[in-house]
Amino acid sequence: MAENGWRNRIVCDPQLRHGEPCIAGTRIAVSVIVASLADMDKDALLKQFPQLAIEDIQAALYYAAEASHATLVC
Repeated sequence: MAENGWRNRIVCDPQLRHGEPCIAGTRIAVSVIVASLADMDKDALLKQFPQLAIEDIQAALYYAAEASHATLVC
């Protein structure tokens, strides 16, 4: 996935989890994905959330990296 390709996979909708960044088409928050990766590997995460694709996990990590620079506006 290109570094900016994550922008198509992450949505911020005030009607969805109060605007928290989520994977498009799901109610799975980016923060849930990133925090889950602290305790499990990608395969386990994909098994726990079968509606996710590996690209969704990558998008969540790219988003988190951007957010850590405080340059991201959703």
